[in-house]
Amino acid sequence: MKGNYTSMTSTQALTGSALARALLHPGKVALVGISDDLAKTAARPLRFLRAAGYEGTIYNVNPTRELVQGEKAYPSLSALPEVPEHAFILTNSDSAIAAVEECGKLGIPVATILAGGFSEAGAKGVERERRLREVARQYGVRVLGPSSIGVVTLRERLVLTANAAFAEPDLPVGGIFCASHSGSMLGALVSRGRARGIGFAGLVSVGGESDLSIGEVCEATLDDPNVTGYMLFLESMHHADLLQRFALGAAARNKPVVAYKLGRSDVAAELAVSHTGALAGEDSVAETFFRDCGIARVETLEGFLEALPLLGRMPVRTLRKERGHKPTVGVVTTTGGGAAMAVDQLGIRGVSVVPPSAETLTRMKARGVDVNPGGIVDLTLAGTKYEVMKAALEVMQSAPEFDMVLATVGSSARYQPDLAVKPVVDSADGVKPLACFVVPDAPEAQLRLTEAGVPNFRTPEACGDVIAAAFARRKPVEPAPTAPAPRGARMLDEAAAYRLLGPLGVTHAPYVVLAIDDPVPALPFAYPVVVKVLHEEIAHKTDVGGVVLGVENAGDLQAAILRIRKEVEHARPGTRVEQVLVQAMTRGIGEVLVGFRRDPDVGPLVMLAAGGVLTEIYRDRAMRLAPVGVEVAREMVSEVRALKALAGYRGRPEGDLEAVAQAVSAFSKLAMLRDEVVLEAEMNPLMVLPKGQGAVAVDSLVRLG
Repeated sequence: MKGNYTSMTSTQALTGSALARALLHPGKVALVGISDDLAKTAARPLRFLRAAGYEGTIYNVNPTRELVQGEKAYPSLSALPEVPEHAFILTNSDSAIAAVEECGKLGIPVATILAGGFSEAGAKGVERERRLREVARQYGVRVLGPSSIGVVTLRERLVLTANAAFAEPDLPVGGIFCASHSGSMLGALVSRGRARGIGFAGLVSVGGESDLSIGEVCEATLDDPNVTGYMLFLESMHHADLLQRFALGAAARNKPVVAYKLGRSDVAAELAVSHTGALAGEDSVAETFFRDCGIARVETLEGFLEALPLLGRMPVRTLRKERGHKPTVGVVTTTGGGAAMAVDQLGIRGVSVVPPSAETLTRMKARGVDVNPGGIVDLTLAGTKYEVMKAALEVMQSAPEFDMVLATVGSSARYQPDLAVKPVVDSADGVKPLACFVVPDAPEAQLRLTEAGVPNFRTPEACGDVIAAAFARRKPVEPAPTAPAPRGARMLDEAAAYRLLGPLGVTHAPYVVLAIDDPVPALPFAYPVVVKVLHEEIAHKTDVGGVVLGVENAGDLQAAILRIRKEVEHARPGTRVEQVLVQAMTRGIGEVLVGFRRDPDVGPLVMLAAGGVLTEIYRDRAMRLAPVGVEVAREMVSEVRALKALAGYRGRPEGDLEAVAQAVSAFSKLAMLRDEVVLEAEMNPLMVLPKGQGAVAVDSLVRLG
């Protein structure tokens, strides 16, 4: 073995800027298992590095050949004359583990593994990945992959990848850093981006995330001045804590983040034991996570590519004083039909296109722009004149009724790109954010918009998608301290649940616990009452005959207790009913569900939903990462459509929605408990009393880890 080698321990594993240097900016790389057969995937990295003009040192490692693709090859990493910073391991899965161990012994800090056959490959693969993690931890090697197709840093011409798309020369360099679970997706984004002048600073395929995750890789680049924004292609929400930490850092540096996540269906939704489990399905949890982290989540591939310019010009929204305020867009167009398509796409995503006010129309007229009142500003053919479009944009960008302005350009964009888009380009730095939907296929016009940094869209779907995603972001906040992952779980009975919730500030209806065989005592509250079976293994009491409502006196109470014992023990053979909970009947003017869930990936969430038996059908709910303050809880109240009926709608009595917000905030503090790890909890229903009288829980469920 030649050279000066230093072994690393697990405590010396790279993080931060040191990780970024070795992973993305190495001066020396080793290609372990590089092939001489140009038809093989394992031959590509050397070809790509040479074709790109990488100026660092490349060491080829192949134990069976002295020359690979006409260049010197070494039999092992140990035979190299010096220690590289990054090893790209192109061998099979078992040999890859041995190569990582050799990296560790030699002090090579980063290894990227191309091979699959790990946790996705059944029991043997799971064991193989366990060994990989163990070896990497033991020696302090940071591992990218397995199943990583590599890393690319275009400015430094580091094309350390096996993705065939990177055979293309002279790829455009830009400020976007893209991290993806899918390696093949990187090539698709680069090729599509090239066609419209979108350049990248770097691209990373994280593969199976056995060690390095998307969040940690992106976090390592935050202070790189060449990186101006991030694109994340996600297949799962694993390592969400690191992703959230990165998102906070990106927000602090005003670097926008857009995500495209697969799996919008709720096929993996976990029913658990509560309505909250059914309502907080996999995709709705991801949606909440992205919004609360300030990440724009898009649903179209076109929107994914086109989002960052608009996100960079639109600040992440903060809470609005006007509850229920929808984002507003003003549309100015030279083509009514094209604008209508964009308006439709915005409308179905909850973004309001609003007409200019009378004052705005008057200001336009003073500038020589005379348009008819209506939902959009239709300039017709007059809008193809520079001075007309420019004047309209200037007035609209300073109008208070619009949060942003969308210019829709028709056929002139294709045939007269100079005239059509120049006023938009010249208005890009106005008071309000400005974007452009180009209706015809007009590559030259779009290229000019892109080069000028003007957000622009080729389809109405992408236009609506990106604008809605931009408005949906919320200012990220520091996450609550996370509890250790619990093992096993146990339910609390209803009385124990109330005792846990009480110190948090959650109000419940008064109750007493009675033993089945004891005489009925005088109650500390008036009849009528509700009687419920009290048993930690029975979450849904009504399903087993464990609830009797409207009990009017002591005699009826005794009969209700006996009836509950009989029906529950019949419905659940082997169950012994020993206690009941007797609670004062509480009647409100409405009811809601407040839920809490500790998601295994993203952590604690709080949810507010319309109450009642149709809760799961209507799916009318608001959700946030927990805990939340009262101000955020008030915003959640404004988002639940059913609660508008409790705000004095059409002369109906007003409910105490402020008390609901207070209850949601208090309930969300379950995320912060130190002595208990709450996996799932629910108040269903929380009775909403008349305004000024509060909100009271009349049933509660808690599952602890």
